[in-house]
Amino acid sequence: MTSRAGSFVLYASLRSFLGIGGRLPLTLSRPIGQALGRTAAALLPRSRKRIRSHLEIAFPDLDQSQRDAIERGCARHFGLMLAEVAWLWHARPHDLENLCVLEGAENFFGALEGGRGVIFTTGHCGTWELLSARLPIAGVPLTTAARRLDDPRLDRLVTSMRSRFGTEIILRGPAAGKQMVRALAGNRVAALLIDQDIRGIPGVFVPFFGQPTWTPSGGAMLAIRRGCPVVPGFIHRRADGSHKAEIHPPLPIPVGGSLEDRVEELTAAATAVIERQIRTHPEQWVWMHRRWRTRPESVISDQ
Repeated sequence: MTSRAGSFVLYASLRSFLGIGGRLPLTLSRPIGQALGRTAAALLPRSRKRIRSHLEIAFPDLDQSQRDAIERGCARHFGLMLAEVAWLWHARPHDLENLCVLEGAENFFGALEGGRGVIFTTGHCGTWELLSARLPIAGVPLTTAARRLDDPRLDRLVTSMRSRFGTEIILRGPAAGKQMVRALAGNRVAALLIDQDIRGIPGVFVPFFGQPTWTPSGGAMLAIRRGCPVVPGFIHRRADGSHKAEIHPPLPIPVGGSLEDRVEELTAAATAVIERQIRTHPEQWVWMHRRWRTRPESVISDQ
């Protein structure tokens, strides 16, 4: 199959899934999603191997049975998330309000009173697409950065889904930095997911589960240069299937020292909050991501 044909099949499959699966009530689509999650885990041995390796790094004090339980929970979570994202395609605002309790939104509104915008640091925790949809319904003027997908049809489809509740989407690219600055100048909340090793964007090494970890630092740089608050927040699925989104108070902005030191300190503080969230709900994070791909020695050798 050519890459063009493969892209069409992927687009058609996703479109069909959103059209059909998204119309099912969650009581029906979630069991289907869980089955798909278990099947995907069984068919992707490389991902399973990477998950196990990362869990050993992050939780060396747990025994193998405990790490295996997290791995199984991760497969279940991603299946559930697939069903929930499809559901978002047809959900209405009051459906989201009923599904997801939002606490701490006042931390956004208080931070916005300064008129300089807010950097919202979060990670790929829980059903993060649900968080992005839930915040605008509560009146949060949200702008978020997203990767441009290779297939334009897929890109338009996913962007449409992400923006249907009022989230402004900025696609990564040469103009993304200026667009993010413009969003902050308009006193918006600029969301950045800073828990992945992304090549080609500025970063620093900060502690993450006891390891020096290459982490995007653009948000910290913007916050320090523009004097805008940094507010962390996350979402997680509860045992009854509902979700809880929690917005934390602003992080302290470092003062004194070089700009580089302050950027590193603020990035480390934001990452520490993400780590605490992952430790609380370890099965609801992307353990298959190559989080420790970039090592300090590789950066030094490139300089």
